[in-house]
Amino acid sequence: MKVDYHVHLEEGPYSLGWLNRTAEALRPFFCTAKQTHSREWLDAFFSQLAERLRNGAFSAEWLDLYRLRAKQVGLAAVGVVDHLYRFREYKAYYEAHLHLAGDQLGGLQRRWLEQVCVTSLDDFVTFVEGQKQRWAEDGIELKVGIELDYFPGGEAVLADVTGAYPWDYCIGSVHFLQGWGFDNPDTRERFQQTDLYMLYGRFFSLVEQAVSSRLFDVVAHPDSLKAFGYRPDEAALLSYYQRIARALKETGTATEINTGLLYRYPVREMCPSLRFLEILAQHGVAVTTSSDAHFPDQVGHHLDEARELLKRAGFRTIAVFDRRRREQVDLF
Repeated sequence: MKVDYHVHLEEGPYSLGWLNRTAEALRPFFCTAKQTHSREWLDAFFSQLAERLRNGAFSAEWLDLYRLRAKQVGLAAVGVVDHLYRFREYKAYYEAHLHLAGDQLGGLQRRWLEQVCVTSLDDFVTFVEGQKQRWAEDGIELKVGIELDYFPGGEAVLADVTGAYPWDYCIGSVHFLQGWGFDNPDTRERFQQTDLYMLYGRFFSLVEQAVSSRLFDVVAHPDSLKAFGYRPDEAALLSYYQRIARALKETGTATEINTGLLYRYPVREMCPSLRFLEILAQHGVAVTTSSDAHFPDQVGHHLDEARELLKRAGFRTIAVFDRRRREQVDLF
């Protein structure tokens, strides 16, 4: 069974780069080679882009592009999630845990939060739930999930979120270390200012705490700290891999193979690494498959390679979810 359980509808900040990437995502669905580069084509394409901006991400027209792409790549199920930091109801959660002081990092992250925290969680859930039948009629299961940033001490807030909506699954993730968003390219120089062994120790400790909280059905991209290619020799990380694998197995928590780092970040590698996957397989940890798409043309991206990598690592099944109940289905 081929599934993509980590798909986003939108992400800021809303820069010209974001606008250009949105236009690129629209182009395959609205243009043919014969139509391109005329004034009429440009006018029509600009109208499509303007409509996307007016309607926002929670529109049937935008989600239909995800459905069309899912059909093209042969997906049986797609899980739409969004980051908790997108939703105004939980802005205070991030204000309590991010580094937002008056220094350079604090100013950058405060601006970032203002730029991305712009929508409503109620609207998101209502919209995706309302589209499930449309997808089912096309032979694809549409699932609704949420990606929750784990911070020690924030468990009560996250527990409220997980219990408040009819989620198919809840993803936990670690994107911040001591308030620093380490996957932000504008802050990558901090890797050069910190001992990598210490940094990875902190990261995996947080991942382990997230797993042990038992709040999540899936803990995402468990070695994503490598995004920009800064990492020690992997031999030094094997004991952490073992700890994470044991915690996942003991708590009954799944993880994912996430292709996003392969095509979106300099490391150009799936997450987790093959060696990490082998250890997860040895411990009998459940895993699902994810593209971490942020645009419709990225849905299912590199999932065929990911599935082959899972098979190579020793997996024969993948995890799927419905209303927070997990089932194992054949990988092939």
